[in-house]
Amino acid sequence: MASRVLWGSLSLLRLVWCLLPQTGYVHPDEFFQSPEVMAEDILGVEATRPWEFHPSSSCRTVVFPLLTSGSAFWLLRLWEEWGPWPGLVSGYVLLVGPRLLLTALSFALDVAVYHLAPLWGAERWNALVLLSGSYVTLVFYTRTFSNAIEGLLFAWLLALVSRRVAWSPTPKKPAPGPWWHGWLLGGIVAAGFFNRPTFLAFALVPLFLWGICGTTNPGFKSLTKEALGLLPGATVTAVVFVAVDSWYFSSPSRSSTLVLTPANFLHYNLDPQNLARHGTHLRLTHLAVNGFLLFGILHAQALQAAWQQLQACLQACAQMGFPRVLDARSLLSSPRPHLLLLYFLPLALLSAFSHQEARFLIPLLVPLVLLCSPQTQPVPWKGTLVLFNALGAFFFGCLHQGGLVPGLEHLERVVHAPVLPSVPTHYTLLFTHTYMPPRHLLHLSGLGSHVEVVDMSGAEDRVLCQALNNFTRQPACQVATRSWLCRLFVVTPGTTRPATEKCSFHLKSETLVFPHLTLEDPPALSSLLSGAWRDHLSLHILELGEKPDNMTEKPLP
Repeated sequence: MASRVLWGSLSLLRLVWCLLPQTGYVHPDEFFQSPEVMAEDILGVEATRPWEFHPSSSCRTVVFPLLTSGSAFWLLRLWEEWGPWPGLVSGYVLLVGPRLLLTALSFALDVAVYHLAPLWGAERWNALVLLSGSYVTLVFYTRTFSNAIEGLLFAWLLALVSRRVAWSPTPKKPAPGPWWHGWLLGGIVAAGFFNRPTFLAFALVPLFLWGICGTTNPGFKSLTKEALGLLPGATVTAVVFVAVDSWYFSSPSRSSTLVLTPANFLHYNLDPQNLARHGTHLRLTHLAVNGFLLFGILHAQALQAAWQQLQACLQACAQMGFPRVLDARSLLSSPRPHLLLLYFLPLALLSAFSHQEARFLIPLLVPLVLLCSPQTQPVPWKGTLVLFNALGAFFFGCLHQGGLVPGLEHLERVVHAPVLPSVPTHYTLLFTHTYMPPRHLLHLSGLGSHVEVVDMSGAEDRVLCQALNNFTRQPACQVATRSWLCRLFVVTPGTTRPATEKCSFHLKSETLVFPHLTLEDPPALSSLLSGAWRDHLSLHILELGEKPDNMTEKPLP
């Protein structure tokens, strides 16, 4: 009973925290692979279209962005046109709408684990508490990441397969499933592949188990027969995805051709030089770093279980011989080896690529919670689990780049409420040493907007000052021209704020958004121990005035 109440409380927290909303900014892909693109297409707001969604380099399918962020924005558009209270759309609604839909979809994980737990020898409510209490569920599965969609498809692929892969003390002939079962499996595999081609790494073990458990005499012939049963569903799904992508990426200036986004994705990512642009990592990063970063003590438990299983296999080989150990029926004697395969084989396959981000592993949460909640043992290290997930939720859900989204909300109010309504105003919003700002959260009309958003990334001090000088010299912003009011804002972390002071511009106002931590420019320990620690852990929104004629930039190092 206590586990059920705890699961219900954590589920309520998942929903409420989505609505608050979460302020942490995990990675630009959350915005620039779904809501930023769909907001421009459906609502007509100003946005930055990433290179993956240009017709010349179409590497991402548009189907899932249309189904998630697109659905949320279509509802908002219909409300604006037909609803009784227009004017509902704002930066907050544009942020929370797609997240709320993903949060609702995330409960499909809970449903899957509810049905999977007894089939895999796990205690149902312990597994559900581990799932809902993980900060991966609270943060990553409530965001518009393609990895979250990948995790949902993987969980339901497991749910479909596990009905056939049910363990019993003695082998028995598997009951034939309905004819549409293979179609649905094939459709999920194809959809997962179009979403992220890496889905095949996650699907390999479930499909193998589906094949060997579907016959009393597993072998190449029977596996081939089972694989052919997946083709109709996979083919129909692939045709739908290709048709939608080809329609979306077509243009009047381009001849009508079939667009195969997974092929473009693989062509780009199999080039080591392209991966190097996104960062290269050691091959053991997933195993030695990312697994602990995402799952903490659960990853350590999986490593311990894998070591124990390896020792048992080696001992069995010494006693019975290698061929008998590899017998198919001996592999079906316990769910534990298969759960280890479901967890470690995708991790190993993803480790073959040099670009390894932690979020690539979030689909592994489901087999991990099943592995770590056996029916015969209580969940160990409960206090450590609670502390780890609380810290992870705070860091990624609140602290990491945590001032950028609230800062955009503040700037949205500024640009939509001009100081002098009768005087046209030109706004320049310059972001430096932050993640890419998602422009759709400013809710700017895509036609004739007088707001210029500039992303300076990690520009050096000299480049920043030169850019500020150029913006103040625009024709509309010259002192002699009084027909326009020009306002210049610089958005920068507290750790890099001194760079703006070197440019010698007059500071008109300053707004601090707390908390904000950028790992690219982290605060020094001495600054955190000083009285100005809050300034260093805030995002600073500076409104700069005109530079006096007799002022020059301070010497830059």
